[in-house]
Amino acid sequence: MADLFDSGAAVPDTAPRPLADRLRPRALADVIGQEQVLGPEAPLGVMLESGSLSSLIFWGPPGVGKTTIARLLADETDLHFIQISAIFTGVPELRKVFEAAKMRRQNGKGTLLFVDEIHRFNKAQQDGFLPHMEDGTILLVGATTENPSFELNAAVLSRSQVLVLERLSLADLERLTQRAEGELGRKLPLDPHAREALLEMADGDGRALLNLIEQVTAWKVDGKLDTDALTTRLMKRATKYDKSGEEHYNLISALHKSVRGSDPDAALYWYARMLKGGEDPRFLARRLVRMAVEDIALADPQAQTVCLHAWETYERLGSPEGELALAQAVIYLALAPKSNAGYAAFKNAMRAAEKTGSEPPPKHILNAPTSLMKDIGYGDGYAYDHDAEDGFSGQNYFPETMKRGVYYTPVDRGFERELKRRVDYFAKLREKRNG
Repeated sequence: MADLFDSGAAVPDTAPRPLADRLRPRALADVIGQEQVLGPEAPLGVMLESGSLSSLIFWGPPGVGKTTIARLLADETDLHFIQISAIFTGVPELRKVFEAAKMRRQNGKGTLLFVDEIHRFNKAQQDGFLPHMEDGTILLVGATTENPSFELNAAVLSRSQVLVLERLSLADLERLTQRAEGELGRKLPLDPHAREALLEMADGDGRALLNLIEQVTAWKVDGKLDTDALTTRLMKRATKYDKSGEEHYNLISALHKSVRGSDPDAALYWYARMLKGGEDPRFLARRLVRMAVEDIALADPQAQTVCLHAWETYERLGSPEGELALAQAVIYLALAPKSNAGYAAFKNAMRAAEKTGSEPPPKHILNAPTSLMKDIGYGDGYAYDHDAEDGFSGQNYFPETMKRGVYYTPVDRGFERELKRRVDYFAKLREKRNG
């Protein structure tokens, strides 16, 4: 049984070992990065110091040490390490794992069950872990690249602590490169700029970096390669982007907030990141119109027109030429004056309408197409604004039993500065007419 699931099964000494396997840390202190999890005052450091390890969910991108840390935790706590993948494991295999863990427990040995890609299990399969977690048969350590809040059952989350593992920094990747060079017994044949380019190609993924290093060290070259020579021989790894997952929402949020923050350079960067990741430009066009309505609004009424025209231009030109029109709309929105006064006014009016939704309009602004309606006062006393001084009667248009509401408060920016002047003008006239 153990041979099926225990990744610690013996491998013949003659078998070639990838560099990533040869450099696998032998103790938690050897792990590069993840200080926010492994440090003395960090969650795992505190758990190990107190001798009380709970079930865990490791959430982070590929190649940051999730499997390695789980294996080392088992070593540190003297638990039997079992590794399974949710992609290849079904209910029958899970039952065998749990039965073996029960037998092991009866013999005085605990089990740390590491489940890679745990979010791939469906709800029923995830529920199957619960009784074995609760009675101590297993200590569950799950690994996922997806947001656990969306992908894991609330019951599993309530019995686990979620620890966020971060992509490796360039400094972390450099340390890993130096460790690899020590293992290989030679320096990489790269000049400083090419070396930095290699680290950037890994995009925060330690496993990807070691795979790239293996490729580079296999080349027969004289001297040191520059960046152009390196990028000619190596393809940059694909950008991490999931058009339907959390990365999609993270990047569109970054774009939206950069526009709202009036930073055209950051906005263009996130726009480009989404395009590089394969995002549908039409989705971005729709979101730009939303930004114009929500964050610029009447501070620059032209902004919405710019976005709609950019969208129309994209539909006529397609990619990649039409993407330039959307990029120009991104720049325009970022540099436009900002106001959410209209958005706030609409929400305020909606709240008021919900509270007073049955109040009728005042009788003087109701039409009276029948004599009965005239007899009961419909339209009686209505002041036709065009006949009034300055074309403004100052009459009340709210329900008679309702206090006049003030929902729209324009900001002193862009075109809304003019609208603010008009609002103040009519407010003074209204006060004067109602004297």
